[in-house]
Amino acid sequence: MGELTEYILISTNGNTDIADITSRCRRAVEASGMSDGVLTVFSPGSTGALTTIEYEENLIKDIKEALEILAPAGKLYHHSETWHDDNGSSHVRAALMGPSVSVPFVKKQLTLGTWQQIVFCDFDTRPRERELVVQVIGE
Repeated sequence: MGELTEYILISTNGNTDIADITSRCRRAVEASGMSDGVLTVFSPGSTGALTTIEYEENLIKDIKEALEILAPAGKLYHHSETWHDDNGSSHVRAALMGPSVSVPFVKKQLTLGTWQQIVFCDFDTRPRERELVVQVIGE
């Protein structure tokens, strides 16, 4: 059993910026030299999330609109009473989606569906420089 840890550096615009990181994840699997195992990507912090979607412009709009219904940006959040940073919706959105995603790989290929990509979602209210942790475990 082997393990490789790498990092993905990403600049975001915030405000529900959604970035396709699939190619970088594939490169991590290739760099590992492993044939079969699991890739996990984790976002340190509490205003970013990872998931898989069909990375398509109109679906991205749909996701942003759905999240605006679930956790509207203009609403007053109790979190703001604590830190006065007005990003309560950012934390709620990230909590709903989750900080990590795991994808098995077989014969050096991620087992993603044809229209499925790995994406990072930045919900903070400002541009950010993010460092995602990528870990590949397998044989």
